[in-house]
Amino acid sequence: MKDIESRTPPLPVRSAPDCDLVTVPARQGLEAVDILRRGALDVVGPDMAVGPVLHDDTCDTLGFLVPPGTADAWDVPGSTCTQSDGRGAVPAPAAGADWLLPPGEADLATDPAVLRAALDEAARMIEAADNCR
Repeated sequence: MKDIESRTPPLPVRSAPDCDLVTVPARQGLEAVDILRRGALDVVGPDMAVGPVLHDDTCDTLGFLVPPGTADAWDVPGSTCTQSDGRGAVPAPAAGADWLLPPGEADLATDPAVLRAALDEAARMIEAADNCR
């Protein structure tokens, strides 16, 4: 997978308090959303829920809202995690982005460990599918 940092900047988030943003390629992100919504990981419990998810208007990337401080230790290849620095009062997409899963229809934030597992599983699924061609 291409390194997302070299392809596109992280999705813009305006007014996103108490959350960081993990940005991934859209294909991997959509697979991860599906994995999380189906509960298709060995991880079980209330932390399996997916939080709000942004997409950019060009459909190149998805952004997962995660708890603050996630960016400090995020090291998943092919993704970036940026700090929101507690700007604003209500999560809202900036120009050039929109909600795939808006706040209110999703948990407040996706658990970073669960997201990491879902992204890893999504990457394995994509690699397997691509190798079958």
